[in-house]
Amino acid sequence: MRICNYIRGNDAIKDLCVCGMRFENNDFSSRRFYGCNFKEASFVSCDFTKIKTRMSFFDFAEFINCDFTGSDIQFLSFAGAGFYGCRFIECEIVHANFEGTSVNETVFKNSNLYNSRFINADLIKSSFLNCNLKRVHFAKTRQEEVIFKSSNTAEAMYETDER
Repeated sequence: MRICNYIRGNDAIKDLCVCGMRFENNDFSSRRFYGCNFKEASFVSCDFTKIKTRMSFFDFAEFINCDFTGSDIQFLSFAGAGFYGCRFIECEIVHANFEGTSVNETVFKNSNLYNSRFINADLIKSSFLNCNLKRVHFAKTRQEEVIFKSSNTAEAMYETDER
């Protein structure tokens, strides 16, 4: 409760470490996060609209039904995280690490994912609609029912498993 009140009461949050915490129905909208650590945190039905965040860590975090519409997300690590029913609409997602993530029933729409990485990720029933995929690295990524409509897939980088 104290952490949620702190976040709610501040527009800019720096160097916060809340590893393993659970957040449900929290409003993080329009907040700025710098150098924060949310490793193994759980976010259920949280509002991340219009957040701005730099150099923060969400490794092994879980996001269920979260909305990131209009967010500016740069230099973040989501390694090993899970996204289920989330929305990334009109976002700047630049230099983000999605290595080993599970992305299920999640929408990326009208978003810039320049130079992000989906390495060893599972992309299931998700969509990338009208997204900038320039220099996005898809290596050893499992894809099932993924839609890339109107996205520049030719400018993404692909590696296949040569086993």
